[in-house]
Amino acid sequence: MTGEVSPLRVYLLHAAIILALFALNFMLPPYHHGLMARIMVLAVFAMGYNMLFGYAGLLSLGHAMFFAAGMYGTGLAITHFGTGVPAAFACGIVAGAVLAFAIGLLALRTSGVAFMIVTMMFSQVFYLAILYFAAWTGGDQGMVLQQAARVATLGPLVLDLSHPVGRYMAALALFAIALFATLITVRSRWGRVLVAIRENEERTRMLGYDTFANKLAVTVLSGTIAAAAGSAFALLFGYVGANFAAVQYSILPLLWVLLGGAATTLGPLVGTVVMYYVTDTASSYTSAWLLIVGVVLIALVLFFPKGILGTLRERWAGWLP
Repeated sequence: MTGEVSPLRVYLLHAAIILALFALNFMLPPYHHGLMARIMVLAVFAMGYNMLFGYAGLLSLGHAMFFAAGMYGTGLAITHFGTGVPAAFACGIVAGAVLAFAIGLLALRTSGVAFMIVTMMFSQVFYLAILYFAAWTGGDQGMVLQQAARVATLGPLVLDLSHPVGRYMAALALFAIALFATLITVRSRWGRVLVAIRENEERTRMLGYDTFANKLAVTVLSGTIAAAAGSAFALLFGYVGANFAAVQYSILPLLWVLLGGAATTLGPLVGTVVMYYVTDTASSYTSAWLLIVGVVLIALVLFFPKGILGTLRERWAGWLP
């Protein structure tokens, strides 16, 4: 990041991205319309991961549990307690935030590879707990949220989240809020403290900063954003499943962030779009799509070693946040 650049240029770029995504709502064919809604929600998940990994330098392999906590917090609230959409969404966010705080208190007593392993272990415990309490969670079959339960009522406004347009606009609203929230955060003084911790935690501590408290705060923020994505996914697509708590869903946001560019605000979106469309296109032509995806990822790593936007920022556009 280069703090000398006028913030207006940065905010205009992000606003233009939001406007472009809004325009796509009226232009995309049905299949890509639904796919882009899914991508925006998962990009929010990647944004949460990017806050922890990209800016604070904490490599976690357990972020699927925060995504799933938001998903199950919302799904259980609707299925077993009959709550409305706004309350269910809030339940999912709170579930993720509380879990992130509890896990952070324990996992942050380690660092490096140990932190990665501990978060993965907690995530696996969460996944097994979902399977164990199958009477409530639906086990490996999951839960389907009925269309009637996915209608949000906010005063005079009624929004059907199962309708393609309502789903897309809700995903865009969540994405826009998360994008500008992360942008403001990383450009703030606290954001610079997180980068300092990532670069040299001991020196940051010597400057008088409580590094544990700052890492715990960013863990909670990261988990809360991931939970919001999980909650939105459940509401928009009507399914809550244990597979979203599996280890692979902790690896995917890492790949999306690395591909788009760690510690870039737009990197999670770029990485998610590229990964999704490469996978989707390759799988439509051949059963050996994993081979094609692997070759493409290797090529991107070779030519964009810091991710697509990270490399672009380093070589040509140093003002990108």
